[in-house]
Amino acid sequence: MADIVGNDTLRSLWDRLERDCGDREFLVFQDRWGSERTYTYRAFNREIDRTANLFLSLGVEREERVAVQMRTCPEFIMCLFGLAKIGAVMVPMNEQYLADEVAYALERTGATFAVAEGAFAGIYRDLCDRRAIAPERVLIARRGGDGCEGGVRTCESGPLSACGQSFPGDGACGDVGDGFSDFDCARAAQPAELGEVSPLSSDDVAEIMFTSGTTACPKGVVLTHANMLFSGVYGAWEVALGENDRLLSTMPACHSNFQLAALTPVLAAGATLIVVERYSARRFWSQIRGYRATVTQCVAMMLRTLLLQPVDPAERDHCLRTMLYFLAVSDDEKERFEKRYRVSLANTYGSTESVGWVLTDPPTGQHRWPSVGRPGLGYEVRIVRDDGRPAAAYEVGEIQVLGVRGRTVMRGYFDDPDQTARAFTADGWMRTGDKGYRDDEGWFFFVDRKSNMIKRAGENISASEIERVLAQHPDIDEAAVIGVPDPIRDQAVKAFVKPVAGRFLTEGEVVSFCAERMAAFKVPSFVQIVADFPRTCSMKIEKRLLH
Repeated sequence: MADIVGNDTLRSLWDRLERDCGDREFLVFQDRWGSERTYTYRAFNREIDRTANLFLSLGVEREERVAVQMRTCPEFIMCLFGLAKIGAVMVPMNEQYLADEVAYALERTGATFAVAEGAFAGIYRDLCDRRAIAPERVLIARRGGDGCEGGVRTCESGPLSACGQSFPGDGACGDVGDGFSDFDCARAAQPAELGEVSPLSSDDVAEIMFTSGTTACPKGVVLTHANMLFSGVYGAWEVALGENDRLLSTMPACHSNFQLAALTPVLAAGATLIVVERYSARRFWSQIRGYRATVTQCVAMMLRTLLLQPVDPAERDHCLRTMLYFLAVSDDEKERFEKRYRVSLANTYGSTESVGWVLTDPPTGQHRWPSVGRPGLGYEVRIVRDDGRPAAAYEVGEIQVLGVRGRTVMRGYFDDPDQTARAFTADGWMRTGDKGYRDDEGWFFFVDRKSNMIKRAGENISASEIERVLAQHPDIDEAAVIGVPDPIRDQAVKAFVKPVAGRFLTEGEVVSFCAERMAAFKVPSFVQIVADFPRTCSMKIEKRLLH
């Protein structure tokens, strides 16, 4: 394929990075307890190779899927690239997924192994009891604060040894109980040079990333090596990232926001990635200043909570030039933030399916707030009316994206030809379902999210998925879920529930029922018990009348 990626792979990328950037600082990681680890490019590539060798020793083969459920940490990144180097496929699990959600992803992808940190061991005990996965195919990673007492907290070079660590209720290193394997001990025992170099192509699948949409069940977005390499080149162009830049991210590692807009751009530029595991409004700006970050990521919730912090006389003394930012805030919020913190907000629009932020403020030149920018390099974008015809300037329609499948946009949805077919038009444009318009000079403006999508503090939530869970309650006759405005998190989840005739329900019972079956960020913040719903002439619930 004659494009910017060619037939490079994630393995060849790391070969080049070790050769050209070996002693340069790649990763600074601050965990939720304040401990720090740092890695050079050479040291981290060795850890990736240890991880790849571990998967090879387990018999993981080319195209085999492996689920990984960890909070943001270096080991997550090691798994991503370790699997990619041997031609296997990572299936990242959202760190807030509960057992039902993990079981769905395992079944949907046919994942044969799972790596999880100790905090999630209970989920995998449950899944083993259900026979969703065998215990000998589960590896548990030890993390400080989850029972890990000791171990090496810094790693400039060489392996991160697990020996000497202890685990609640377990014995020596290597024993994590329940028939699970100790990921850290097993990985540390592997050689630091890749043991098997099998053929790889840029078109090979690297990852299946689940994303919520308008359907009741999440869909697995298929990303190739080329997709991830392109996201790096694109993201580095988007903010003019160079080898001396330091990009700080607090985004969850399982998200495209982290992987495709922070991690891969840093690799493409040979820059430094600073990963802060947990966002804290109180500490964030001091972290920006202390780590000398030049670029960072921001969602609306972060911007609003930062504006609520007490003014620090030294807060404008920093190296930051750009904040990548993906959600709309008011003109007043933008102006107050930029003036107070002396920083520029760069507006963008995109999705996991589009790989890059296809509409973006360019790295230099004119911006036109509140526009989400113009099409970036490698993309075309159009606005289409409901009848399928091109929309005129200022006319609202669906945002559609033209890219190359498997390279600049997703290959498709995993093992779902029907949903994949619906995602693309007959002439190859990717449907987003989102509404927007463009002005007469080619600047695009975002209007509304796709139907049934709720955006809560950076998380995409399918209203249909929550409605499907509520329908399982024996005392609920019908349910409808919408997003309602939230001054900090953009939207909150609100559920309207109609009880079965003669049954009684409380709001608390509904919330508890949801909390036992879904990730915390999906659980409704508000519940309203109703006698009936407003309906259309075809008797469908008229959601636009709910508030």
